[in-house]
Amino acid sequence: MSKTYQIQSYFNFLKRSTNQHGVHSPFVYDLVTKCFYDKKKHSAYKTIKNYRTQLLQNTSTIDVTDLGSGSQVFKNNKRVISKMAKVAGSSYKDAKLLYRIAHYFKCHTILELGTSLGIATQALALGNPKAKITTVEGCLNVSAVAKTQFKTFDLKHITLKTGDFAEVIRDLKTKTLDFVYCDGNHTKQATLQYFEMLLPKMHNDSVLIFDDIYWSKGMTDAWEIIKNHPQVTVTIDTYKFGFVFFRQEQAKEHFTIRL
Repeated sequence: MSKTYQIQSYFNFLKRSTNQHGVHSPFVYDLVTKCFYDKKKHSAYKTIKNYRTQLLQNTSTIDVTDLGSGSQVFKNNKRVISKMAKVAGSSYKDAKLLYRIAHYFKCHTILELGTSLGIATQALALGNPKAKITTVEGCLNVSAVAKTQFKTFDLKHITLKTGDFAEVIRDLKTKTLDFVYCDGNHTKQATLQYFEMLLPKMHNDSVLIFDDIYWSKGMTDAWEIIKNHPQVTVTIDTYKFGFVFFRQEQAKEHFTIRL
């Protein structure tokens, strides 16, 4: 991971990006105006904030095993939960957006790769309380913290699995997925592997989101390959997230949107 690469990528993103006024697709225009730019004070935001606050106040230390690309902040495997929540967990802004997306699309089958402390998982769960959510965390100790949080906040419709992402995808009994959020193992090879494994479970209205598409040149290369895949029609780059859609009724088009 290169900070210089990320900064340069962000300036390039700003030059290319637009808001809803540069969008001519009704589907994307509605998504941007009614979901991305939704300014309503949803009641769920308070619960999302409480979840994060509880973690930010947790001074316990755990041993973390990184199965992915490693941490850009932590120098060893002993980590304080409060600091993990601050620098490695989803931000309040990102969690609110994920809540809005799950709520907007009314996704019923949701898969998250990279539970971490469960901040994003909780937001997705609040977005559709009727959804069946499977979330995967690579580290047993981190998974245990998330499990405790889910119990505390009575999130009964979440199935938490601990292990290798590829193995969990392979063993999934669900035939189709409405929504997938990939936030773990930020390497080109792993990202493309997960994408190829997930493709058979995608349907016309599935939503696939990749986190940190400018984490490194490798991640950006993976994003470019995914954008150009023949099964992919619409993609949206928000710098932090890469959105992938498979809507066959829509012409292939890429959008770069400022959030």
